[in-house]
Order: sequence, then C-alpha cells, then structure tokens
Amino acid sequence: MANVESMIVEEKTQVKQIDREKTCPMLLRVFCSTGRHHSVSEYMFGNVPNNELQIYTWQDATLHELTSLVRDVNPDTRKKGTYFDFAVVYPNFRSNHFQMREIGVTCTGQKGIDDNKTLAQAKFSIGDFLDISITPPNRLPPTVRRQRPY
Repeated sequence: MANVESMIVEEKTQVKQIDREKTCPMLLRVFCSTGRHHSVSEYMFGNVPNNELQIYTWQDATLHELTSLVRDVNPDTRKKGTYFDFAVVYPNFRSNHFQMREIGVTCTGQKGIDDNKTLAQAKFSIGDFLDISITPPNRLPPTVRRQRPY
C-alpha cells in the first residue's frame, strides 16, 4: 500500500481595498433575533422575518463594524458580554430553497478572531440575507431548583 499524506492548507484571500468615497454601497438586509437564528423556512416563498434592519454598507465591512451598527439601533445589545452570531442566508438554486451558513461570532467588549472578517471573506453575495442571533450576557441555562424535603 502506498503511504497517504494529508496537509491542511489555510487559504488566505486577498481582500481588495474598496474606495468607499467612489464605490456605491449595497443594501444589506439584516434579521436579528434573541437567543437563536431564524428558521430557514421563514425565508421561503418570498417571505422574510418581520424584524428587518436595512444597512447600506460595502463588501469590505467587518463583522465588528456590523456589530457596532446593530448596537447603535438596538440599545439592549450594548451590554458588555453580548454575543452576536452571524449567519448568511442564501438561495440554493438546485433545490429551490434557502440555506444558512454561519460565518462568525463577535462579543461586545471583547476582541475575537472573527472581528476583522469581512463580508467578502465570508463569500457574501449581493442579494443574500444576514441573520444574527443575539445572546445577552445574562442568558444562562435555567438552573435546577432543589425540592424541599417535606
């Protein structure tokens, strides 16, 4: 038998710098929910979830930048320790339905590895949706209460 070797190669994509003064921004349709992502079925048949946030931005916008924009319009998300879990919702033309792909997580007040990830690096295409699951810092699993012995 022949020896088989495998190698993990990290692909670094070069992001073209966009001149924001000369390039027209795109409309980014963002849907936020607390504690979970929206179901993919909510995007079917031309429907979208009802809590839409429209942001005009560029493909070189980072997840940290988008987190700041969401925090500006939603005061509840400004608390330190709030997590933002980003996912792209995109149409799958082969199966005629939408799919969701998680692209990164940011946290208010903490630096993370996904803070500088851009929409272009996440392979975001114009026309896709951005779904954000917002988890407040005080959201913990329910504690089990001890029964009183009677």
